[in-house]
Parts: sequence; structure tokens; C-alpha cells
Amino acid sequence: MALFSLAISAGCSKPSEGDATAGKTEDKAAKGADAKPADAKPGDKKKITIGFSMDTLKEERWQRDRDLFKAKAESLGATVLVQSANSDDALQNSQAENLLTQGVDVLVVVPHNAKTTATIVESAHKQNVPVIAYDRLILDSDVDLYVSFDNVRVGELQAEYLVKKHPTGSYVLIGGSPTDNNAKLFREGQMNILKPLVDKGDIKVVADQWAKDWQPVEGLKITENALTKNNNNVTAVVASNDGLAGAAVQALGEQKLAGKVGVSGQDAELAACQRIAAGTQGMTVYKPIKLLADKAAELAIKLAKKEPVGEKTQTVNNGKKDVPSVLIAPIAVDKDNLASTVIADGFHKVEEVYKDVPKEQWPAAK
Repeated sequence: MALFSLAISAGCSKPSEGDATAGKTEDKAAKGADAKPADAKPGDKKKITIGFSMDTLKEERWQRDRDLFKAKAESLGATVLVQSANSDDALQNSQAENLLTQGVDVLVVVPHNAKTTATIVESAHKQNVPVIAYDRLILDSDVDLYVSFDNVRVGELQAEYLVKKHPTGSYVLIGGSPTDNNAKLFREGQMNILKPLVDKGDIKVVADQWAKDWQPVEGLKITENALTKNNNNVTAVVASNDGLAGAAVQALGEQKLAGKVGVSGQDAELAACQRIAAGTQGMTVYKPIKLLADKAAELAIKLAKKEPVGEKTQTVNNGKKDVPSVLIAPIAVDKDNLASTVIADGFHKVEEVYKDVPKEQWPAAK
């Protein structure tokens, strides 16, 4: 993909929480949506208001994104209105319309459905409001900018770890939500690594399914069914995120296979890091979301001010255009580098990660 310096003008081209409730972790439908941004003082430049439309806040990961994005934007003088759609396509679209009605200067969207959120971009552009796709690409739209991680690489890291530990055997693939474009990118990366081994006959894929809305209960069913159909003869589970990994570990544990079957994950959630420390989950993919949130907040403000973004970007085609994209490298995390990654970064505390591990086995304090 070509690299180039980006300069975009504003207007060219999930879940409901306003400022008053942004610190809460539960999903609410549209509470706080009518909160008004603080008025600028006389003589001050207009204060930028950012609308942050999020798919969900159910997972720990998205609560962190919200809090980090909001903190960075506010430190730069902007106001942030946050709404979370509880993984409801129609609700997310209506919440975005609500944010536009409130006069936001830029929309940042974590889409639940990569296709239906194209209407959000269309509505925003009618009001000369630019749109950033946050972490997940909005397909078939004229979205202004995409800020995310290299999600194909995420899938590659997951599969690379498992095939190194388990170069032959029976694999179960648990994909994420079929409406999430990232889930498809993760699978693309996974298959970049797995397909040559499948073609050689070294690896056999005995189950390959997608989990609606990334629900762990779906991952539990998929793993249980795969174990039953294959008489527990499963070598590895390529779980596309930590919620699904936890469900897989639960199913494996019921058959006394936890720690014997390789399991991948993603997001470096605390529970996943605890499983890695305990030996029941092999790895996770750590995506330093502070880098993502900070970068997205900075770029949102620049777009709102119609300033050149000034970033070296790649392009990612969304079915309609080559979208200027800022992609951050993900990091594979296993038992060997827990301390030097998620703990060293302050993402999790050592006493939290290793709470179920005898203290003499904790990594040396850094």
C-alpha cells in the first residue's frame, strides 16, 4: 500500500453516553445525549465538539477506548459527546443523527455494522461534518479517515503463535461478528498463515464459525460442539478475541483440556492475561489502545479545524474509495513477555495479572 502525507479538509468528503455519564462502564441507550457542550468564553475560538459514536461498551476494551479518547481530546481543549448503541444498527444510526443535531464538528465512529453505518457518513457530509472510522472500517462510504491497528497482522500473529506451538493437528476457528469488517481482516491474517499448512495436510480445520456480536456464549457453543464432534481431538483454537478465548477455555476446562489445547486471543484483557499467566490461554494480541485513542483524538480535532492532518498514511479500500488510513502495529503477548509489554506499559498491574499464580513465580519487579 502506498504511503503519502495526508491533508484533508473537514467536511470534504457506538452507545449513548454524554459527558455527564462517560465515566460509567455500562451500556445505556441514549442517556446524556442532550448534554450541551460547554460554551466558549467571549473572544475565544470556537470550542471543538467531537461526537464519539460507539458500537458497545460491554467489553473492558471499549471502556478503555472511551476513557482514553475523551481524556486526550479534552486535554486538547475539545468537548466529547459519547453515545453507545448496544450493538444495535438502527440505534447507532439514530444516535449519530442526534449528535449531528447537537452540532458536533466531527464524528468518530466505531461501527457495529460496517455497511449500514455508511448512512452516518452520508448524513454527516450533508452537514459538512467529517467522519473518522475508529478501529473498524466503514465500508462503501466516503469516510474521511480510518485510524486503527493493522488487523490483518493481528490475525497473522494469532496463527503464527499457534502453529509454532502446534505445527500439526486439528484446529477450531472462532471468528468474530460477521457484521464487523475487522473480524474478516483477522480471518484473512489467520488464513495467510494456516492455509499453506492446511494445503500440505499438516493442519485440519475441524470447525470454522463466526460468533454473532462477538458474544462469548457463541464461542462456548462453537467449542463445545467441536469437541463433541471430534471426540475431544482438538489441538488448537484460533479465537479471534479474548472474550471468545475465555469461552473456549471454559469449554476445554469442562473436558480437562485447558492448558493442553492452544488458544489465541486479542485485546490483552485482564482476564486473558490472567489465563496466560496461569497457562490456560497461550497468547493474546496487545493493541496499545492509548496510541490509537490519542492519535484519533488529535486527528479528529485537526479535521474539525480544517487543518492539514500531516500524517504518513496508508490507504485501505472500503469498496468505494481508497481511504487514508493510520495503522498501528499490534504486539503478540504470551507468558514470556507479559511483564515487558502489558505490565511495563501500565496496562495491567502485576498483582492483578498474577493473582492466581504463586508469588515466587511472578516476574521480577521492573
